[in-house]
Amino acid sequence: MRRRDTPPQRGAYIWKDTMTDLVQPATRPANPRFSSGPCAKIPTFTLDKLNDAALGRSHRAAIGKQKLKAAIETTREILGIPADYKIGIVPASDTGAVEMAMWSMLGARGVTMLAWESFGSGWVTDVAKQLKLDATVMTADYGQLPDLASVDFATDVVFTWNGTTSGVRVPNGDWIADDREGITICDATSAAFAMDLPWDKLDVTTFSWQKVLGGEAAHGMIVLSPRAVERLESYTPAWPLPKIFRMTKGGKLIDGIFVGETINTPSMLAVEDYLVALDWAKSEGGLAGLIARADANAKVIHDFCDAHDWIANLADEPATRSNTSVCLKFTDDRIKDGAVFAKAVAKRLEAEGVALDIGAYRDAPAGLRIWCGGTVDTSDIEALMPWLDWAFNAEIAAQ
Repeated sequence: MRRRDTPPQRGAYIWKDTMTDLVQPATRPANPRFSSGPCAKIPTFTLDKLNDAALGRSHRAAIGKQKLKAAIETTREILGIPADYKIGIVPASDTGAVEMAMWSMLGARGVTMLAWESFGSGWVTDVAKQLKLDATVMTADYGQLPDLASVDFATDVVFTWNGTTSGVRVPNGDWIADDREGITICDATSAAFAMDLPWDKLDVTTFSWQKVLGGEAAHGMIVLSPRAVERLESYTPAWPLPKIFRMTKGGKLIDGIFVGETINTPSMLAVEDYLVALDWAKSEGGLAGLIARADANAKVIHDFCDAHDWIANLADEPATRSNTSVCLKFTDDRIKDGAVFAKAVAKRLEAEGVALDIGAYRDAPAGLRIWCGGTVDTSDIEALMPWLDWAFNAEIAAQ
């Protein structure tokens, strides 16, 4: 296809008899950070908010324990975690928390692994190839969910609540049996603080600070129901456990882990940052306010997709669309190479300083991934959409 340029001052190209306006939008997002992890800091963040951090102090000193316990109990308050559930701060982010749960608890009975994106697939690999358990594996392609109605809850069940790399979430917890014999292990890292988690359905829940509240990396959270505690105290796995995975001693739960006595040394600067983010969350109306912010952000993108026939949500069913990691695919027949095109759009937006880190995850289908968690302002998502339109048309023209 040959292009005839119009005079530069008009900033447009003519394609046969069709004019495609390539004038850049007038408004830019105030914050172009739409990464899906580490995610955008809270909108009110400034470095001086961390001035009260217990730097240079032992995490085992009174001030360190106080701050760690505050992080645990404020998490409980905002997320509505039951009083008889244990909450611990653990090493290695959400990954460490999930691995801790699987290595400590699986093997007592059969296990069912659910996977519909890369991180869930990673848990399948660890269970099958590292723990060497004969698991039932239920998978679905990107954009879809496995058949949740056929899950056997006589087994332990491991799943992600929200597929961070596919933008597909379970719609609710109704599919989880109330009378289950096994325990549920839920990776909720891109769901906690943005989705309503049914705690009575979840025995082990994990997430990290770096996701929905935009905290700093390397710290994970693990939430244990009484059933999970009973499993830990009644079952000893056949394999050796590294020190950072051990939650029991002499057949009893190490309670200190769940009141702020962490297994290894945490960053007190990161702890302070998390406390600041929790305070901001409370000021926004707690969990309900955070969910409303994420829903409003995601709706802007969903409405944009509905209004443009060249882009669509990767999630097939509206009820399963994520309100945090919104994953998109290009659907225009003129696109010659989907992966090259998507990368070029993301690169163009980054070069303009309007959207950073929005390329699809490396294992996911070609497309874009835009973070919509509560730390992102809706006005920034709204400002991004015309730029997405501009970048798409610019790349179509460049082809």
